[in-house]
Amino acid sequence: MHRIAIGVFSLCLLAMAGPLAARGLAEAGELEHARANARAGGPISSRDSELLERHGCLSGTNSAFCKKLVRQRWQEPDRQRLRR
Repeated sequence: MHRIAIGVFSLCLLAMAGPLAARGLAEAGELEHARANARAGGPISSRDSELLERHGCLSGTNSAFCKKLVRQRWQEPDRQRLRR
């Protein structure tokens, strides 16, 4: 009985591995979409803004939003930058 419970549990973990990996890839796709919007002129939603603040814009993006993020990062104290 104990072996069956372990087998069922491991099968459940394997079944959930696909959706969890897909969720991570979906956020990566959202991030690239937000970066493309930033290159085109700026974030178009609050989700885009949140992703860009968390992960940053690509270098060379001339959006005012991305330039503001770069200025904010350089003005933070060093101890806060090291914590991230």
